[in-house]
Amino acid sequence: MKHYKLNTHQKSYSDADLLINQKEHPDTKIGDVVEVYDREDENTRLLLQITKFNDLRRDEISIEAGIATQFNLRKFAYVFMRRVNASDVALDSIEITFKDQYMGRSEMWRLKTYLTDTCVYINKKIENNEMQIRCQVYEMWAQGERVSCGVITEDTKIVFRSSTSMVYLFLQMSSEMWDFDIHGDLYFEKAVNGFLTELFHKWKKLGCNHEVTVVLFSRTFYAAKSLDEFPDHMRDCLQLDYKGRYYEDFYRVAIQNERNEDWCTVLTQLRKLFTSYESTVLRYHEREGVQIPAATNSTAAQGNFLEVLNISLNTFEKHYLDRTFDRTGQLSVVITPGVGVFEVDRELTNITKQRIIDNGVGSDLVCVGEQPLHAVPLLKFHNKDTTVTSADDYSLPHWINLSFYSTNKKVAYSNFIPRIKLPPIVANVTLNEENRESEKYFLSCNQSEYIHNSLFDYDAYDEQIFQPPPAQSTCSLQRVVRAKKTSVPSLETSAYRNHDWENLTPTKIPNLRRKMSDPDIYHGTSGMLAALTDTPNLSESLASDKNARRSIVSIAPIVRPGRALINPFDPSHVTIKLTSNRRRWTHIFPKGPTGVLIQQHHYQAVPAKPQNLNYGNVANSENEYSSGYSAIDYDHTSTCSSLNKSFIANNECDKTDFAKKRNNSLLNATTNNVTTGVVAPTKSFLWGATGEQEWTPALTTGKHLNPIVESEAPFISESANADGRGKVIIGVDWKSLTIPACLPITTDYFPDKRSLHNDYVISDYTLLPDDVNIDYANSRAVYRKPLSTEEVFREIVSQRLAQGFQLIVVEEKSAQPAQAPCCGGSKQQKPSTVLGMVAPTEVTKEYMLSIGRIFHRITLVGSVITVTGYRPRHPYPPINVDYRYRFHAPQHETYEISGVNFTTEKLENFNWNFMDHYICTRGDRDYSLMESLKYWRYRMYLLPTDNLAMKKIIEYGSQRCDIYTDLAVDNTKKQVEDFMRFMEVHINKVKRQRVHGLVNSPFRERVGSNRLPEKRPSFISKPVMKVDRGRISPAADAAAIALNTDLNHREDHDDGFVTEVKLRPNSNLTEVLEAMKHPQTGVAFFTQTTSLPNYTFVSHEALLWLKARMDNSRNPLEILEAMRKERMICHASGDWDKQIIPGFYLYYIPQPEKQPVKVENHKVLPPDFNAFEHEWMEIELQGCNHLWFEEAKMPNIPTFLRDIPSAQSWADYSQNNRIYRNSHLEINVNQKSDRMEWGHVKYHTVMQPGYAFEIVVEWVTASGPIVGDLIWGWTRKANHCNYELISVPADPMAEPFTEKSDPLRGPIFIPLSEKFLSSKGVMFGEFSEESRADRMLLFQEAILARFGFLPCVIEKKFSFNKDIPKEYQYVHCSGHMFVLIRCSKNNYQIESPSRQEANVTRCVYGHTNNTNVPKKVGFLWAWNHMIPNKKWKSLVIKNSPDGELFQLKMLKDFRDFCSDTDERLSKFWELCYELKRKSLKADSNNEGKLK
Repeated sequence: MKHYKLNTHQKSYSDADLLINQKEHPDTKIGDVVEVYDREDENTRLLLQITKFNDLRRDEISIEAGIATQFNLRKFAYVFMRRVNASDVALDSIEITFKDQYMGRSEMWRLKTYLTDTCVYINKKIENNEMQIRCQVYEMWAQGERVSCGVITEDTKIVFRSSTSMVYLFLQMSSEMWDFDIHGDLYFEKAVNGFLTELFHKWKKLGCNHEVTVVLFSRTFYAAKSLDEFPDHMRDCLQLDYKGRYYEDFYRVAIQNERNEDWCTVLTQLRKLFTSYESTVLRYHEREGVQIPAATNSTAAQGNFLEVLNISLNTFEKHYLDRTFDRTGQLSVVITPGVGVFEVDRELTNITKQRIIDNGVGSDLVCVGEQPLHAVPLLKFHNKDTTVTSADDYSLPHWINLSFYSTNKKVAYSNFIPRIKLPPIVANVTLNEENRESEKYFLSCNQSEYIHNSLFDYDAYDEQIFQPPPAQSTCSLQRVVRAKKTSVPSLETSAYRNHDWENLTPTKIPNLRRKMSDPDIYHGTSGMLAALTDTPNLSESLASDKNARRSIVSIAPIVRPGRALINPFDPSHVTIKLTSNRRRWTHIFPKGPTGVLIQQHHYQAVPAKPQNLNYGNVANSENEYSSGYSAIDYDHTSTCSSLNKSFIANNECDKTDFAKKRNNSLLNATTNNVTTGVVAPTKSFLWGATGEQEWTPALTTGKHLNPIVESEAPFISESANADGRGKVIIGVDWKSLTIPACLPITTDYFPDKRSLHNDYVISDYTLLPDDVNIDYANSRAVYRKPLSTEEVFREIVSQRLAQGFQLIVVEEKSAQPAQAPCCGGSKQQKPSTVLGMVAPTEVTKEYMLSIGRIFHRITLVGSVITVTGYRPRHPYPPINVDYRYRFHAPQHETYEISGVNFTTEKLENFNWNFMDHYICTRGDRDYSLMESLKYWRYRMYLLPTDNLAMKKIIEYGSQRCDIYTDLAVDNTKKQVEDFMRFMEVHINKVKRQRVHGLVNSPFRERVGSNRLPEKRPSFISKPVMKVDRGRISPAADAAAIALNTDLNHREDHDDGFVTEVKLRPNSNLTEVLEAMKHPQTGVAFFTQTTSLPNYTFVSHEALLWLKARMDNSRNPLEILEAMRKERMICHASGDWDKQIIPGFYLYYIPQPEKQPVKVENHKVLPPDFNAFEHEWMEIELQGCNHLWFEEAKMPNIPTFLRDIPSAQSWADYSQNNRIYRNSHLEINVNQKSDRMEWGHVKYHTVMQPGYAFEIVVEWVTASGPIVGDLIWGWTRKANHCNYELISVPADPMAEPFTEKSDPLRGPIFIPLSEKFLSSKGVMFGEFSEESRADRMLLFQEAILARFGFLPCVIEKKFSFNKDIPKEYQYVHCSGHMFVLIRCSKNNYQIESPSRQEANVTRCVYGHTNNTNVPKKVGFLWAWNHMIPNKKWKSLVIKNSPDGELFQLKMLKDFRDFCSDTDERLSKFWELCYELKRKSLKADSNNEGKLK
């Protein structure tokens, strides 16, 4: 073979990985894959794709320097290069990691398409500029091995792993946390000093940047027989379990949504919490002189495990509400001191399972207890039947990823690890009554039923109990059953008998079981078969052939149960029929050497001769987790056998030797462990996440065997047990815990024809995008290019992926088993197709997608798209669990009461037809986004930035924070100008024209930047440049003219302006109109565009223009309104009836002489105000009338002490009855994306200085990174306009008992000092009674203003209840805190509580000792958790002793103020009354002077 001299090049020289000379390789073309390897080291082989040719010297090739180094290829060395067939080096699966970005599922699909037919190698950085995505290759698998390079084909499964996820770590503080493990450590120490320390170390090493919440949780049982034993203050959160025990669940949030580079400080915090946790929780309700029932901490098995998962799901489900653009993925990890067994409620299990699977959320369970001798995780259902004969029912959930953490400690004297925990020794305990009763019952048992130890063959008995029923019985049963469908069984739950010796009769059984609603959890024994349904495949699902043929051993009079009971100690012989749920996550697992999907942290030794298993200490190397891999750690897949090359670098044995051993161990493996030929599976093992790895009872104890799949094992033994039997060890799935996988975009399950016919309802509809599009495109105020049919087709698939659907890919069954190349066979192609692909001759495309039991087939034939939906004929009934608990969030002082609902979502109700039409019409207003479509949104407040008070607190360490009003300056005018500039230039993106003195002079387009146009006309002299830089907005021009500033005098003439002429006070409207149109001194018009008429201007500017030219006797607004009535000006939509509204509203001057032509134009621009409004963001200005018309000054009296208190917000008096309006939003502003992207923007209709202005971006048909790009651009531009665009949560207060509220957040209640309130007697006694509640609210508002809070206008909650309290929300000018004030209709007398208000108070405000609590006056305070962590932590007060954060200082000072510390509240009250006295005195003096 010819060899070549290797050269290397830098990325800066060429971005191609490989450069070769085409003249030397005439038969190669772009896209070919070549293999390069060193003459001296044939084991390290590199695959590269030809992307460019270059004029290199003869016999020379050039590789990018970084790759050459990584694969140990030396510069100027001689290498072999040969072209390889891409199919021979195809990858089975590849893992790609990405960080600090949001990648939606439709982006993943587009990235997969982009990567198909490309060559990748380990650590390759992939950048896609069109989608703004950066990621890196992490791991690749081919032919059952990890490899270092390969080619991605259509069939390659791509797994996306995110190193910036939302991670919830739950520590179960059950009683075992205070027990000692075999090494003498507390289980808490093992969890925190062991597991968490190691986890955080791995995060740091891999550069993870997760957003983490850490919660300690536990369940407290109370020894009480009835509710009467509890004092009133304890009853709010009590719950009753199936055994009649009272309990309460506690959650202590230690860390909330934090990102850290170093997590060690958190460990210290957890240790501190641990010391007081148990005593705090158990003694929480103790009060002096009150007797409370004894409290005990539950064990891990009885704890609130499923509730915890559901609490995290309530947050994860809302991922589309508070979207951020710097993280992807969700993971909840429960760390328990238990062994993976939990006693659970059946309904809650069904809900949890369905929600976890539907939402595609990773759920990991990490046990720090020892691995038991049976299959885990194991859920034991609460058995409501207490008779001795009742059987216990178990389930082996495949939707929990289980890890066992063990430390590396060794005991010197023994290597035995006890796997069974002995119960504690109890001395001299007398049997209680219940036990005696059962004892009598046993002794009275009929001797013939009682089985004697000596005579009984237990094995034969077990054989019978766990044996499936004979096949023919289920066949006959199918016909009986179909008539009566009540529940849908499949075999995922086992009923395991505790008391085998009991004689079971059919009559006893039916009342033991409740009806079930989940297909994967199956229950019931003999009497129940009649109630079963959906049994076409029962016979398959119940039996493995081997067991079906066994003879039945007859013993005693035992009735055969109706199905095989599953034994948790040996679940491996049970296989269940596949379901789509079972295969939802399987594509994240690689195929192991034996051809089955494997979990890399389950170490399964291949049963072979013991000596072959001695590989040396391979898996200890942590290189899988280092970020830079060396290429020799990976096999290269090529045409030669993958088994002949070294598996991994090994220090202890020779490479070839090692390979031989590995080769042996695989080829000598017993056949039942090696599958030949890959076909789509129809059965699945009951246990394990993949359903393809068998569970074996011979679990090794402590000495871990070497895994075939190298992964990070806690520690590895030198040799296997002598018998060489197969063992399974479950280690820790570090990969899932450090870089969690996103739900795969592909799956491989589709029901068979028979099942589709019997169990599914089919519906379909067609779309004709071309016909629909043209009508809608023409009815818009701004023309936008409609989507082509092909684009609509792709977008329809994208939307389903984004909502959690998966593409169904089925492998064709191969005719003969594929032989390994080393056995002389050639690798077979497995053509994988998206189901039912038609022959390529027709122009047909088809995709199949599924979620749960819903399947969609989407077909494109010519220009017709057909959507066929299959939904279950018998959907599960929805279940709703109402749950109450106590939680203690950071900065809270107590455990507060909260309640939440857990419920399964009915996915079949999603309105896909509406969504598809929304896509077809390109988001036309006929199809507006509805809440049920779960569209993504990003909510923001626009807040003014210049703040002296904040600077004073942070920079100069001001002790008090109520200094905002003292330092405030009235800069309304500047705020309005900046706001108008931001709306015009950056949001609406309109440009200006300015006509100069010379007729043919070029227009200057004003885009609001300070940069000058590149080509300046030569006649403009130099001083003008300064003018242009200074005059940023036309509003500023007008203001400058009005003020006759130096600017005006100095440079008027240079700018082509005629010296300012004022209009006569009595000018008529025609004169005013002519002056407005004047090319030099008139109002600034926009440049002509297709979507706006000529002479378009902004109403606010026209008002300022008029003010500068008229005296103050006439109101400019009335002049403009009179002109509109005379049809001299008109709203830009062409609607003559639209009144003149001050603000960013567009009006134009119609041209009468061109009227007929205008009518022609108006075909493009029909006077449809709604269409116009849908394209332009128009905003009314409130509270700024003084800018264009001088008004009488208001007396300087605090609002709450005026005779008539002013209205609360502009919502009460704006001309628009609506608070919000929606407009179309072009998202792809930088023209980067190749996808047709658009969205909508919802915004306040009114801007009032001193209020927060809200903007919400909403989208479904846009890529996350592109939306992020747009918003990031807005944020930067807002800063130029002296505003800050702050992202805020959809539900800032997160109050308990409200829908969509985050279960682990809640507002902090800060009461106003009761001493202060009571000292005042009746507050505002001098005013009428009905105004007092409002005055109290205004007083609270005045306090908030002192602390820098701005009011936010929010939509009122709709309620039929007239007594619902008014709510007012405020945001701090920094954007970091929110406050809510509730104001009841009743007056604020402390003595007379209203029942409604007291109830609200009880739910939210922590402790209340009785139900008739006096109403508390105060504030609800909440943090803005959408503020990026870095920004949050950057506000450290300078020179403060512990680096105190500004936010916490604000809270502390606000609490001090409200509690009247140093009489600050009282002094403020006095100050306000003093102001009123002074103001009234001044008024009376003025009146005296006038007289």
